[in-house]
Parts: sequence; structure tokens; C-alpha cells
Amino acid sequence: MNNLQKIGGVAALFEAAIYISAFVFFGAFWDYPVSADDTHKFIFLTNNQVILSIVNLTMYVAFGLFLAVLVLAVHQRMKTKAPVLSQTASVFGIIWVGLVIASGMIANVGLGAVIDLSAKNAEQAMTLWVVINTIVEGLGGGNEVVGGLWVLLLSVAGLKIIELPKLLNCFGLFIGTVGILTIYPAEILTEIFGLGQILWFSWLGMAMLMSPQS
Repeated sequence: MNNLQKIGGVAALFEAAIYISAFVFFGAFWDYPVSADDTHKFIFLTNNQVILSIVNLTMYVAFGLFLAVLVLAVHQRMKTKAPVLSQTASVFGIIWVGLVIASGMIANVGLGAVIDLSAKNAEQAMTLWVVINTIVEGLGGGNEVVGGLWVLLLSVAGLKIIELPKLLNCFGLFIGTVGILTIYPAEILTEIFGLGQILWFSWLGMAMLMSPQS
């Protein structure tokens, strides 16, 4: 069990690192020509297909795989003292894993399809691109209700059974609530959740590494 806790702690730190990498990439390096015409947008996507595919693979698929390990580790840690809360949280955690991984797969397959179609019909390709982005955002980017529920329930369980640092659990209540509130399409809520998750994952990872025994 100690080994699983340590592996879960490392997975949590990787989650935080992926969040940071995504913020840095899209904030500092990704220069998508929003105001350009469709032709220039597709030229940009074609020239950057490889790097964007790698980014999607990292921030969705790799994130989901690390998340699966973390969900299992945290459930293992709490299931004896809080079986119902832990199991319920794990259900939402696994659903989140599936949604995130599916988002990455749809994003990359969709990117390839859009680029191929753009050579034949740029207008149809742009319509498809908007649809794909909407699906990806709905599943794993712009709506964090499922992830918020997982964090919230874990935090409630942690406070109830005095597991993990109290301040971490209190912070988790806040972040989980913000995640649930992203059901309302406000970009500020998504940004707060994302930034808060960096701190929450980092804090959780360190706590699991420093205190691996439940």
C-alpha cells in the first residue's frame, strides 16, 4: 500500500506539471491567428499539427492516465475509514479519467480530419473545427463538473476521517466547488479551477509522498 501511495503522490505531481506546461504553452508559445482568414488558419494548423498533437496527447491522454493512478491510490487510502464517500468519489474520478482521455483522442483525430478536409473545402473544414472544439471543451476543457465533484467528495472524506492535511482538504472544498460551478460558462471559473488544481495536485502529491501510510 505504501508503494501505491508513493506512486499516487508522483502521479499527482505530474498532474500539476502538465497543468503548468499547458498554461505556459498556450500563454507564451501558441500564436493561433484568430483574426486571419480560414486559409491562413489552416496553414497554421497544418504547420503546427505535430506539436499540437503532442500537446493534446500530453494534457489530455497522459493527464488521464496519471489521474487513473491517483484516483486508485486515494481510494485505497480512504476506503477503510470512509467507504461510501471514497467509492462515490472514485466513480466520478474514473468518469473524469474517461472524459479527459476521450477529449484528447477526439482532438487529435479531429485535427487530422480538419486539415485533410481544408484542402478540399475550407468552409466545411472550419465548421467541423468549431464542432470538434465544442465537443472537446464540453467533455474535458471548459466544463469541470465531474472533476470538481471528485475533488469535493475527497475533501469531505478527508475532513471527516482526518486524512491528509486539514488545510488541503479545506482548499479542496473550495476548488471542488469552483469546478462544479463551471457548469455555468464563465471563463474565469475555468481559469480559477485550473490554477487551483496546480496547487491542489502539488500539495496532495507532497502529502502522499511525505505521509504514505493511511
